[in-house]
Formats: sequence, C-alpha cells, structure tokens
Amino acid sequence: MGYQQGLSGLAGASSDLDVIGNNIANANTVGFKQGQAQFADVYANSMATALNNQIGIGTRLAEVQQQFSQGTITTTNQALNVAINGNGFYQLSDNGTMVYSRNGVFHLDETGKIVNSAGLQLMGFAADSNGIINSASTVPLSVPTANIAPVATKGVTLAFNLNSQDSVIGKAFDPNDSTTYNTSTSIDTFDSLGGTQKVSVYFIKTATGSWDAYAGYGDPVTVVPPAAAGGKIGTVTFDSSGNMTGTGKFNFSIPNGADGGATNQAMTVDFSGTTQYGAKSGVTAANQDGNTTGELTGFTVGPDGVLMGNYSNMDTKPLGQIALANFANQNGLQNLGGNVYAQTAASGAPQVSVPGATNHGTLQGGAVENSNVDLTAELVNLITAQRNYQANAQTIKTQQTVDQTLINL
Repeated sequence: MGYQQGLSGLAGASSDLDVIGNNIANANTVGFKQGQAQFADVYANSMATALNNQIGIGTRLAEVQQQFSQGTITTTNQALNVAINGNGFYQLSDNGTMVYSRNGVFHLDETGKIVNSAGLQLMGFAADSNGIINSASTVPLSVPTANIAPVATKGVTLAFNLNSQDSVIGKAFDPNDSTTYNTSTSIDTFDSLGGTQKVSVYFIKTATGSWDAYAGYGDPVTVVPPAAAGGKIGTVTFDSSGNMTGTGKFNFSIPNGADGGATNQAMTVDFSGTTQYGAKSGVTAANQDGNTTGELTGFTVGPDGVLMGNYSNMDTKPLGQIALANFANQNGLQNLGGNVYAQTAASGAPQVSVPGATNHGTLQGGAVENSNVDLTAELVNLITAQRNYQANAQTIKTQQTVDQTLINL
C-alpha cells in the first residue's frame, strides 16, 4: 500500500524541514555547526519474499549529522572573545562535569573566573606567580587582579659614545662639579619594594683610549661605596678603531632604599656597545632589569592559548593557557544545546592539549568563529524539502484515488 511509503516520506520530509529550519535559525549563533538529515530506506524483513521482488516500505531518519567545517572568523576586539582556527573544542566545567564547545565568547565573573554566558568555567593550564605554566592537568582559568610583585634591579646596561677628541681631565672627581668629568647619565632603578633609586654614571678621560667610570646614587648624588674609592667602579679602554676592549662589566652596590639603607643592593653595570669615536659624547642605549609593582591593565590571548597579562609597569606575565580538546569521532558527541556537547562512547575520550599541538587548532584572540551555516544553500534545501513533502502527499492522494476506484466497482 502506498499509504505507508507516503507517510514515512512525509515524516522524513518534515524532519528534513526541521533540521533546515534549525540551521537557518542559528545562522548567527557563534560557533554553531550546521546539521544535515541523513535518511535510510526501509524494507520488510520477510524471508518469503524473493530478493528480486522486494518492494521498499518507505524511509526513516538515520541520523542528524553535524557538519564540523570551519566557520569564518570575525574580529571583535574583545579580549575574551576567542576563536578556534582548526580542530578542537573548549573544555568547560559545568559544576565539575566536563562539556565542550566551539563558542568562544567569554567574560569574567565576580570572582575573576573566565566563564561563558551560561556560567560554565573555561578550563586550561594554570600559571604560578612567576608565570610558569603547568600543563599537567586542566583547571578553571581565572584572572588574578592582585598587583604583581616588584623586581629589584640587578643589572644596568648603558652604551655610550665617548668623544675621542675630549681632553684628559686631571681634577679629582666630584659628581656635583661638571668640570671634573667628561660625560654622564642617570637611570632610575628599583629596590626590593619597587621604590625608585636614581643611579648616575660618569666617565673621565685619563689617557688616550682610557676612561675611568664612576657611579653615584640619589639626588644630590652620593658616590657608591666604598667611600675610599671615591665612586670609581672601573676603567674602560679602547683600541685604535674606537672599539671597547675587555668585558666592560663592573660591580657596585648602593644602599637598599627598601629598608632605609640598612643593607646594600648589589648591581652590575654593562657598558657593552660603548665606542670611542670622534663625535659628541652621549648615551646610545640605556636599560635596567628591575620593575616597580604593577596593576593589571589588560590581557591578550595568543595563538598558543597563552593568556598574557599586561601591567601598568610595562611588564607582561602569563596568567594561564587555554586548553583544547579533540575527539576521534566528533559526530559521536551528544549535542546538549546551548552550544555545548557531551562526550559519549561513540565520540571517544577527549584528547586535551595546548593549541597548536598535533591535530589541535590555534586560537585567535579578540575574535569569534561564526556559524558555518550557508544561508543560500539552506534556502535551496528548504525548497527541495518542501517539494519532497508535496510529492509524498501526492503519493497518498494517488493511493486514495486507487482505493476509491476499487470501492466504486
């Protein structure tokens, strides 16, 4: 009878329309993956029926297959909008139960944890206070809001050009008398509590190709200890081409401002790159390795998933690393709605790793992955599904006409 075939066809076409409608409805859902209805034919299981006389009794919905192709990526410039480029899912904690998603729209909750719109916590690898990431296991990621600790200056790098035509100075060095040295510069350094200490360096030409280096601290300047050395920390020499000979590294100390000068703060000054040419004396490079305390001013997500904090003292430090999970059979995942999936026996166990690892995609911060729904194609599919529905209705109508003819005999 054509009724059974027609009814199954109507049910199948109706399911197809449902899937297409769901795709169209989620065309603007971030990270959504379109579905596709897959059908199978149905035959009666009768041993008495000859193989060459089998007539199908309709169709059935075999599965709704998710299409996990890459969606286009759109820049949003929101720090916690993150797009996956390639394979993988975000691992999210739903009160300790792990679920997975491609939707990378996150924000901070009231405790500083990174969560999605449903409050599910983003999982990743934690970083310690020094920014070292522990990739042994995943934990809920959070953004610490506390100031980072200051770093006391240990090394100062200064490069000069010292004018080869300067005169030799025979006066005793006095940091407060500019006639007793040829050139000088100052740089701010930091003590163990992040307090600023000004360090000044002076050069005095003593002979052709030979310059004595002096150092002092504070304002007004006090020469570095021991006082008997008068602030002299070493001698810098040059060859006939104006290149510095020797290492150009000298050690000295200044009173530690953090404890009122009760102890000394050891430093090394490195004059590497200093030259002696026939041009005006001056500083060509200056740097030091200390930092004051810093407040978190923002953060960025790198392609490897590292969440990098930016601080007011111009320092940066890893705050954690987003993890990605991949599955041997993505279509085996159970769709829970809300853009999240659950692991099943069919999907296999999650393969959790850092972004960019084997078979894992990379991340793009400040961006989202759009739905992979092709609206043009879905509208064409909609027309096709509608015609299928009408054709199956026609099958039933035709069978009804045949039956009526028999009744009228």
